[in-house]
Amino acid sequence: MTSTFTYQFDTPVFKGAVAFPTQLFINGEFVDPINKGTIDLINPATCKLIARVSAGSREDIEVAAQAARTAYKEHWGLKVSGIDRSKLLHKLADLVEANDDHIAALEALNVGKTFHAAKTMDMPTVVSVLRYYAGWADKIQGKSIQTTPDKIGFTRHEPIGVVGVIVPWNFPLSGLVMKLAPALACGNTVVAKPSEFAPLSSLFFCTLIREAGFPPGVVNIVPGYGDTAGQAVSENMIIDKVAFTGSTPTGRKIMEAAARSNLKRISLELGGKSPSIIFNDADVEQAVKWAINGIFINQGEVCIAGSRIYVQAGIYADFLQKFTNSAQHLPLGDPFSPDTFQGPQISERQFERVMGYIKSGEAEGATLHLGGKRHGTEGYFIQPTIFTGCKPNMKIVKEEIFGPVATVMKFTTEEEVIEQANNTTYGLACSVFTKDIDRAMRVASNIEAGTAWVNFSNWPDLGLPFGGFKQSGMGKDMGEHALDNYTNVKAVHINIGIKI
Repeated sequence: MTSTFTYQFDTPVFKGAVAFPTQLFINGEFVDPINKGTIDLINPATCKLIARVSAGSREDIEVAAQAARTAYKEHWGLKVSGIDRSKLLHKLADLVEANDDHIAALEALNVGKTFHAAKTMDMPTVVSVLRYYAGWADKIQGKSIQTTPDKIGFTRHEPIGVVGVIVPWNFPLSGLVMKLAPALACGNTVVAKPSEFAPLSSLFFCTLIREAGFPPGVVNIVPGYGDTAGQAVSENMIIDKVAFTGSTPTGRKIMEAAARSNLKRISLELGGKSPSIIFNDADVEQAVKWAINGIFINQGEVCIAGSRIYVQAGIYADFLQKFTNSAQHLPLGDPFSPDTFQGPQISERQFERVMGYIKSGEAEGATLHLGGKRHGTEGYFIQPTIFTGCKPNMKIVKEEIFGPVATVMKFTTEEEVIEQANNTTYGLACSVFTKDIDRAMRVASNIEAGTAWVNFSNWPDLGLPFGGFKQSGMGKDMGEHALDNYTNVKAVHINIGIKI
């Protein structure tokens, strides 16, 4: 197997070449996996092989964890000032920004998201997150706490040690950086496992980590399968904490593995089934645009997707007509076309999963109002799909589909829709559309979700915490709150007068 991926992009939106190693990145070097495992990467737009990259195993995770532990003790952690950590993160942000076209092209090729979305959403997010936490690196502070006249007490926020990071395929690099940046800012070292479906941008990122000057072993990136490398990260006795984004069932497995091993700390950003609630007094035109964005952006492969759309009876018909018209005119196709809004699903497995939910919706009696079919003859494309006539106990209403499938349901009263919206095991996000600020605050307060948007949707802010309630996870990404995931708080007591 060749150990270098080379690709020449010649598309309407980007022309350029990339070349980088496809091995594991451990201790500052690209190395072959111990067991010589490989992963075949498939272009979801064509179903053809893109590349074959190295697959790490349990043994490789152990080597990476040892390298991270050594780096933490010898040239990172408390041995490096926050100012120096900040400089490295800023340098890395500069390098990502300088290469954003190349990385966006890799995301479009590997994941199927549009180049436009990767360039205008993913890349600015990666750069902003790195710079945001670079700013925090020298501001990790404790408190002086008043106790008694003969004692001084204060707290220190210290790095945890070695952090394991496991991220999914829908936002490969931005999802990785969302955890890597605060972990490094706080002084931790990292062993990261990108998704086996979408490791290309992470491998390219490794070349930038080395160019930025991070000491060997501070960042280790090991592509591999979830049930081998991912499981090994969760069970490793050297790794002190795991930060995970992915499905709720996998989150449960990580909790179990953390408990069985060294009782490592965990933070979990899991699935969602987010409601969008649209009241009679809402701006219908804007509500339609945000609802389209809320469910169909990124092919519906978004944890916060507004897949349950509740519309008050007075505007239901008008909303449905406008929403349907917009959905059926969304351009599907080549991720590198400047006009494409929706690309293919990531893989054949995900394609079949989404189509299975569509069949389930029909079988359980929902009305297939729009779409529901494969688009084209090549690639994993699914038409934007709308169901009406849905009941609360249907799978398409209860379970996370992770695809371009919306359920549109009618409601009458505020109390009724709050009850319906909360009738879920998830609690990641919600959206409320109304011109009545009292109602907006009331409903947002009563929905059991970690994020509530009023009169827009799917628009996280880097300065605000992001994470779910209930089975949507624990811990927060983004904002100052994310720092809590990556530090241990130590209480220091100093005796200035106590005698025994």
